[in-house]
This record gives sequence, C-alpha cells and structure tokens, in this order.
Amino acid sequence: MILAITLIEVAFRVFEWLIIARVILSFIPHNAYHPVCRFVYESTEPVLGFFRRLLPRTSLPLDFSPLVAIIALEVIERLVINFLLRLG
Repeated sequence: MILAITLIEVAFRVFEWLIIARVILSFIPHNAYHPVCRFVYESTEPVLGFFRRLLPRTSLPLDFSPLVAIIALEVIERLVINFLLRLG
C-alpha cells in the first residue's frame, strides 16, 4: 500500500512540475517544435484546456488555469491517498 501511495504522489508531483515548466516556457522564447517543449505542451494541454473552458474569461492577459489545475490536482491527490489509506 505504501508503494502505491508513493507512486501516486510521484506521478502527481511530476505532472505539477510539467505544468510549472509550461508556465515558464510561456514567458521565454522557445522553439515550439522542440521535442521537450512538445512533450510538455501535449501532456499538460488536456488538463489545462479543461480548466480554461471552466474559468470565465477575464480582460487580463493572464491564464489562471495552471494555478487552478495545480490546486485541483492537490485536492484529487489527497482524496485518492485518503481513500487508499482507508482501504488498507
């Protein structure tokens, strides 16, 4: 059970770091066709796109979907881990 919880924590942490990497990439000039950049964008877009559709549009040129996604991922991670702890 401890191994499963550790793997879940690592998976969520890696995905959160991918979201942070995407935020950083949005501030610096980069080659969008570079394999690393493509991996970051393609792996995070399904989640960020979902939250972008949920959030109301603002007049600010800021995208709050990464922040909301990280908060939601933290909540989901805690729920999953608590569920696993109650099972075992």
